[in-house]
Amino acid sequence: MHSKDQISHDEYQKTADWLMSQTKHRPQVAIICGSGLGMLADTLKCQDSFAYSDIPGFPQSTVQGHAGRLVFGELKGKTCVCMQGRFHMYEGHSLLKTTFPVRVFKLLGVETLIVTNAAGSLADGLQPGDIMIIKDHVNFPGLVGLNPLCGPNDDKFGPRFPAMSGCYDKNLRCQAMEIAKQLGVAGLMQEGVYAMVGGPNFETIAEARLLHRLGVDAVGMSTAPEVVVATHCGLRVFGLSLITNKVVKSYEDSV
Repeated sequence: MHSKDQISHDEYQKTADWLMSQTKHRPQVAIICGSGLGMLADTLKCQDSFAYSDIPGFPQSTVQGHAGRLVFGELKGKTCVCMQGRFHMYEGHSLLKTTFPVRVFKLLGVETLIVTNAAGSLADGLQPGDIMIIKDHVNFPGLVGLNPLCGPNDDKFGPRFPAMSGCYDKNLRCQAMEIAKQLGVAGLMQEGVYAMVGGPNFETIAEARLLHRLGVDAVGMSTAPEVVVATHCGLRVFGLSLITNKVVKSYEDSV
């Protein structure tokens, strides 16, 4: 997967240049909208939107509920760009394609990446409808060599061996908790550890038990590759998981 799928810096730049020629917006914040969360992009003011199919070099989203649009606009006075629909390994995309937009965002001038996802809860204290602020992740594909940074390193983006020990920005996490208290929704939010698995099937009971014993609070099929590339690029990262279901961890509860 490494040699034939390599994407040159010029290819990322070509996409960034095309986007900058099509919109006057120069975003500081990029938001990847997870499953069911694409309506956030609809709240942007002064929008410019582009179908992924019209953007040079962009992959295509095939997941139901992912609109497949890149939306530029203003949110609370900040210029943002939102992905309405992300890309996943289980769709057949290489990890370089899955994370392609993140490096384009870097070239657009983005400084902060917000990642969101829908996830299943493994923690007893996380219920459907809760929001988990991601404080760390376990990247299972990455642990077995499926990493978007495999192959020749592009020093223009970042170092060969980037540290991931602080990939979810602590200051942003603290700000989010303070805002939740001000809004009176702190009871619905807590920090936790997210794990990415490859999908598209959901976890067996034995797999769910393993994840739980490893200290994982919520599990999904995305996010980690984008965070790895964003950290490599030097972006600040903030992550949220919307808890949509409880993962079955007991044979007695299985159907």
